[in-house]
Amino acid sequence: MMEFNGKKPVMRAWLKGSAAAIAIAALTGCGEAETDASQINEASSQTAPAGQTERTDAADTSAGAAPATTAEARETTDAQAAATDSGEIGAAEQAAVYQTYGVHNEGTAPPCDNADCTYPRGPGEPENPVWPEHWVSGWTMYRVFNKWADNPPPYPGRPPADLTEGTDYEVSYGRTYYDSNWTGDSGEGAMMEHYEDKCLPIFPFDNSYSCSFISLGNTAFFVTYDDRPDWMPPVCLFSKFNHPPRRDFIKHLPYDAADSARIGPDGQGYSFWVSHADGRVIQTGAAPDRTADAGILFGYGFDAVDGEVMPQSFYFSGVPYLVENGQPTPFAPIVSQNYTDFQVVQPDPAETWDLVNALDPDTLPLCQLFDPPSHATAMLGDAEPAPTWGTIGRGGR
Repeated sequence: MMEFNGKKPVMRAWLKGSAAAIAIAALTGCGEAETDASQINEASSQTAPAGQTERTDAADTSAGAAPATTAEARETTDAQAAATDSGEIGAAEQAAVYQTYGVHNEGTAPPCDNADCTYPRGPGEPENPVWPEHWVSGWTMYRVFNKWADNPPPYPGRPPADLTEGTDYEVSYGRTYYDSNWTGDSGEGAMMEHYEDKCLPIFPFDNSYSCSFISLGNTAFFVTYDDRPDWMPPVCLFSKFNHPPRRDFIKHLPYDAADSARIGPDGQGYSFWVSHADGRVIQTGAAPDRTADAGILFGYGFDAVDGEVMPQSFYFSGVPYLVENGQPTPFAPIVSQNYTDFQVVQPDPAETWDLVNALDPDTLPLCQLFDPPSHATAMLGDAEPAPTWGTIGRGGR
């Protein structure tokens, strides 16, 4: 088994006999032998060391014209509207339609400046990068919880030198798998993001568990493993309106020169802050920090590697505060996932989407990630819920 940063990846995600594997086998009606996870390659949960960058087909990663699509964005909008009008979408499912400003869905009616939630590039701004048709990459995740306002992302590598690991930020690892050509009854595109030991810190409770988001077309599943909180099911339905980002998703984010400069001479940074209260964009660029204003950051960086434009980092707001001993304590006001070994290769379905592809979303419990049924509570202040991506435009100060 490969080692990264002196640590062997925990294989709970794929070990035969894990609770997740057994549950998935039961849900699909398969026996354990049919879902023998020991046949799955170890690489599906291995992650790469910070700073390591490898390429296998860099020609496919160059910036270029936005790819043509066979299904236009409005199909999702129309489908959602029709289902809502007919009463097919219940209140709980409607709550699982999130403001993503065109990146993950088109059915949220976000308060964008343009009807299609895009940002045309101005004079002197670079051409939009476009993702390859398929790719796999490890990443290092930095959860910054101290001195974040003075050290805005994006980070070219580790957070700035005046921040100390353990004291100011936490390090964890994961891996992303992407295939824009996947098609199924739920739509187009497949993506899996696996978080090892530390889940995505955008939910209002501690993230000390492994998790995977798997999006197939417009349906997004949330998978957990043996280290999950006791109230979580092994698999739940995250949303029926949450597709993987399209290859040209960056058109939905504004370019920012200051973000780009922090990445480096060839950096391209795209970000905005949105108001948690009404969802409107309140600022372009990560700096200055708007956490104290209940703002939520979403940003994405690219950089040139051997002359090719490649993904560099995904930087965003997590849940800013959690309550500890009755007091709000900084938790994840800034998070950055920095790519480490981006490779233009096609993911193996057996290691990724086949884990949930046979499941019927209508038989799965709805996830309760933004409103956990436990004593865990997140707060922005003494009496106000913390802003999260799941509650944008639905309240808050």
